[in-house]
Amino acid sequence: MIVFLLRSVEEAEETTAGGLLLTPASKEKPSIGTVIAVGPGPLNEEGNRTGVPLSPGNTVLYSKFAGNDFKGADGSEYITLRASDVMAVLS
Repeated sequence: MIVFLLRSVEEAEETTAGGLLLTPASKEKPSIGTVIAVGPGPLNEEGNRTGVPLSPGNTVLYSKFAGNDFKGADGSEYITLRASDVMAVLS
């Protein structure tokens, strides 16, 4: 399992297109983030680690309901993801 640590780039929308205010529970979870750290790559058949296609600083698109959210010691919001949850590398 490869774990990526992300900081969310997008903020959840505060209102709908029609102007209705959204409650915190009804806001859509952002799905774009910046990679902060990358875990080790998976092992191949010989027992060696293979490369990971991401590096810190990449902006990625990930599945909306993927990962686990947590708050860091500095108060920042983070998300941990598996490699399979990343749908695209944006930059």
